[in-house]
Amino acid sequence: MSYLKQADPVIYSALEKEVTRQNEGLELIASENFVSRPVMQAMGSPLTNKYAEGLPGKRYYGGCQFVDIAEEIAQDRAKRLFNCDWVNVQPHSGASANAAVYLTLMKPGDVFLGLNLAHGGHLTHGSPVNFSGILYKAEYYGVEPDGPMVGRIDMNKVRDQALKIRPRMISIGASAYSRDFDYAAFRAIADEVGAFLWMDMAHTAGLIAAKIMNDPLPHCHIVSTTTHKTLRGPRAGLLLIGKDGENTMGKVAPKSGRTKNWSELFDSSVFPGMQGGPLMHVIAAKAVAFGEALEPGFTEYGKQVISNSKTMADAFVERGYQVVSGGTDNHLCLIDLRNKGITGKDAEIVLGEADITVNKNMVPYDTESPFVTSGIRIGTPAMTTRGLKEDDFKHIVGLIDRVLTHPTDGTTIKEVRGAIHEITARFPLYDFVTA
Repeated sequence: MSYLKQADPVIYSALEKEVTRQNEGLELIASENFVSRPVMQAMGSPLTNKYAEGLPGKRYYGGCQFVDIAEEIAQDRAKRLFNCDWVNVQPHSGASANAAVYLTLMKPGDVFLGLNLAHGGHLTHGSPVNFSGILYKAEYYGVEPDGPMVGRIDMNKVRDQALKIRPRMISIGASAYSRDFDYAAFRAIADEVGAFLWMDMAHTAGLIAAKIMNDPLPHCHIVSTTTHKTLRGPRAGLLLIGKDGENTMGKVAPKSGRTKNWSELFDSSVFPGMQGGPLMHVIAAKAVAFGEALEPGFTEYGKQVISNSKTMADAFVERGYQVVSGGTDNHLCLIDLRNKGITGKDAEIVLGEADITVNKNMVPYDTESPFVTSGIRIGTPAMTTRGLKEDDFKHIVGLIDRVLTHPTDGTTIKEVRGAIHEITARFPLYDFVTA
């Protein structure tokens, strides 16, 4: 980074400090991960200079013969990774991929049914401050407050709600739900009420690609995802169709009258519907990440992510913490701190002082505001990438407990911070970028 250091020392200093934070701290935010050096190099490549509106072989600009290669590789690898007919690798983010879903399947004011945001749902699945809640009418299903299904989705109640409101679309997917989804049951409900079924697998895409969680592609009309998080690629989005075919919305090609395939509708919704030129340097980085995910070691990584997550959830339960739904099937656990007498906001702050990075998070039936919250969300993908195993996470839970039990004790926080630095020193990360 010698050019940057010389040309803009202020930005260089900020990058240097962030690299130090990532190196020395414990990254437990469930939606974050660490990309490989090849992925990072692709993102920093001269492909950023190229405009390439359109699709490979069908561009609106000249000079695209080499970026076409990168995009075609990304498409091919993604299709092999998820065993699907079609992908669009151009969405700039998960949010823009989701916007293309709405644009294709919905009209403003249409009703859709999704997971309650306060119960672990996504921002782009109907938040009143998000386009999805502003342009469309969001209705919700949630998790059970008590009983044998506490903290879990009761599919009978999902069906009851769907029959009541008759949504145009049913969405699946979550940012803070620690259990797997029954996609076949969701599809049966969608078919019964005549709704489209969409899965946003942003959080679990890597675990689905590794074939260690249920696969939504055989059941859903459309699947969207981010390419970071458990997929361990650049920060961007992706759209997928398991089996392509003629659309059922009556959309035809204007000249020939031919019924368009679903893939054509979604392609058009991405460009020109939602965005202009694709980010070719990021698409190249996606191709690299998909290639890494096709390697046998990625499945082992996914298994380790879940094993570490289960170990962590169990360790919290053993120490008297309320883990929502009692455990986890994936990469995260959601912890209700109300019985510990500390809010999510205060927990996030004090853990941060010990160089443990988590995020405050609403829990189902929360009594605090979204700016305070009663819980924290903890995930294992990033530190599993660094090489931590089950015993490491047991030790980490003990350190977290020390901080949350003594949140105002400066000596305890200092000692825990030292212990965290000892852990991270054993698992070096981005030494190649530090000054």
